[in-house]
Amino acid sequence: MKYKTILIFGAPGSGKGTQGTALGSLPRFYHCACGDVFRSIDTRTLIGQEFLKYSSKGELVPDELTVRLWENHIKSVIRMGYFKPDIDYLVLDGIPRVVNQADLMTELIDVRKVFHLTCPDREQIFFRLKKRAIKENRLDDASDEVVRRRLETYERDSKPILDYYGPEIVQTIDAQQTPAEVMLEILQSVTKLQVEDNWAGRLEEA
Repeated sequence: MKYKTILIFGAPGSGKGTQGTALGSLPRFYHCACGDVFRSIDTRTLIGQEFLKYSSKGELVPDELTVRLWENHIKSVIRMGYFKPDIDYLVLDGIPRVVNQADLMTELIDVRKVFHLTCPDREQIFFRLKKRAIKENRLDDASDEVVRRRLETYERDSKPILDYYGPEIVQTIDAQQTPAEVMLEILQSVTKLQVEDNWAGRLEEA
């Protein structure tokens, strides 16, 4: 069974985590951020040791390993009953991060909707990221140069995912609205999606 999936997608600082967490707090939605996957890794396991080889050196974790770690994490939350794939939607943010990861995950997830949070005002993005870095005591991440590199990486490596999934399922939302306004747009769309899925399920049973 492929997991019915909703992607929250956007540049760093666009509010992906905020919206993903909010949607995941509702019944029949389970939120999983890439950061959750990495934080849950048991470094005593073989796959955990493999992850440590890269993370301890500050190197990027290869796509294949990232997807394996994500798959292991999802299987564990299914076993614990937090995520019920037969009735829940999986809400992802931060993964897939690049087209190659999307390719590797194609047999695992059925992406029903991609919410693209846009924030054309780069000054606002800089402000959000620097504010978050200071709040989380990650002062190295608060520099203009680090923020600029993260945005360049997003434009070069991550944004092509929107073309990969195509305009049929990508919905663009202005992330410069208040978080409540952004969530309202998301809820209106997922409510429609749930209704369509319920009808499709009834037709299959008929």
